Amino acid sequence: VQVVESGGGLVQAGGSLRLSCAVSGFTFDDYAIGWFRQAPGKEREGVSCIRRSDGSTYYADSVKERFTISSDNAKNTVYLQMNGLKPEDTAVYYCAADYLFAYGTNCPSTGVNTDWGQGTQVTVSS
Repeated sequence: VQVVESGGGLVQAGGSLRLSCAVSGFTFDDYAIGWFRQAPGKEREGVSCIRRSDGSTYYADSVKERFTISSDNAKNTVYLQMNGLKPEDTAVYYCAADYLFAYGTNCPSTGVNTDWGQGTQVTVSS
């Protein structure tokens, strides 16, 4: 399995970025893809997730109404459209995918078998 992110960068507060996550190597269609982020000195947090089979989604409260996750199944790519960016959104953003779901969610389990991308830096200046 390969998970490859792209699309990070530097943007001013209020601006927008779109992250992409290309996933390959999954045999079955029902798996979770999630975006996580980690800022310096902070724990990793789940941002948004999508279930590949039915498109059901999850958003952290901190990004609701600003971020939108979507999936192009033909391209095996998930997008995270981030609008209204704030300085507190600054972090390294990671994409993860797994057949196993975190209990009661549409997010990857983030267990030992979860596949992670290399991360992409998002910096929002004030």
